[in-house]
Amino acid sequence: MRALVLGGAGAVCKETTRDLAAYSDFDEIVVADYNLEAVTALVNEIGDPRLKPVFFNADDYDAMLDLFPQFDIVVNGLPFKYDLAVNTACVEVGVNGLDLSSEDAQFALHDKAAAKGMLFIPGVGATPGITNMMARRASQVLDVMHEAEVFFAAFRSLAPAPGLLRTTLWEFNPEEGDRDEVYFEDGSWHPTPPMSGGIAVRFHEHIGEQMVYYVPHDESNTLPRSFPSLRRAAVRGCFPPHVMDLMGALMKGGLLSNRPIAVGDETASSIDLISRALWESPASRENPVWAYGLVVQVTGERNGRRTVCTYRNHHPSQEEWGGSSAYFKNVGIPLSIGAQLIATGEGLAEGVVSAELALPTERFFEELARRGITVEETIVEEGRL
Repeated sequence: MRALVLGGAGAVCKETTRDLAAYSDFDEIVVADYNLEAVTALVNEIGDPRLKPVFFNADDYDAMLDLFPQFDIVVNGLPFKYDLAVNTACVEVGVNGLDLSSEDAQFALHDKAAAKGMLFIPGVGATPGITNMMARRASQVLDVMHEAEVFFAAFRSLAPAPGLLRTTLWEFNPEEGDRDEVYFEDGSWHPTPPMSGGIAVRFHEHIGEQMVYYVPHDESNTLPRSFPSLRRAAVRGCFPPHVMDLMGALMKGGLLSNRPIAVGDETASSIDLISRALWESPASRENPVWAYGLVVQVTGERNGRRTVCTYRNHHPSQEEWGGSSAYFKNVGIPLSIGAQLIATGEGLAEGVVSAELALPTERFFEELARRGITVEETIVEEGRL
């Protein structure tokens, strides 16, 4: 079998490439990236003869249609702006695939993909991804699910890659359209501004307790569709304290805005100018602690009692996992695991289906544990209804 890894030398997906080399049974793994020099260096570093570097331009849709049919699965580690194009191309040519995030337009491709007997899973990283599978585990424990609260602490530098810098700025942009539908409750969507709804959450030992705030995120969309009994689904998250302080100050100063401003002879949105300035700053690539914290709390009923299921991830320290890899492995490894489960016929569905309905719970967590990512489960029955 042949796997194609898009963006396979990027900050996140290089960990996917490494994991596929270390754990998969693919006969050939083609690592595609716009930066051919970087992808060639990564392939040489890993030293697995199954790895082949190729140049790939993600803006060339026709090239996707020519390239994808040569493979059994497409593993998309590109920035999220390419998710719909890659998903559409996979469905058009009938090739299985998965990516790191999702948008509603991808799920509109479901019927066409199902008719071709293929599977594409949007959102198989840390959050979404591991968090979705935590919710799936709760669905197997509970008789009925009522509320799902997802919390994350993304401890990385502000700008380890251009796409991740854009993601951070997007989450703090008060003008972002997705802010109109941030969390789901009692059958409707509710808007929230950035830095609202703050609560303290205890993450694993490398991160500790942090304040988290409402974020428009994929799980708020997919979980209510997957589990119709849910009355509420919400995601709150944070970055390291110094990043939160900086983003809060920029937001309050009106600089994380799409409003055009003139600087010299150039006119651009203030958020674009801020993005460029931050990208050029060496401090934007520095971070004292690299880690990824995930907590999911699902409330429902079991045996006639109100029951709360809480899931908390753990992973090796940055000293053991190699600095920044202690963040990126938490995103790149689930993508690799999802690809391997699809390739071995362990997917649970056909069409365009979110992770919580498409992947087997026990096998997914077993494979995470093999790599050092474990999930702690706490189940509390709080009293008779």
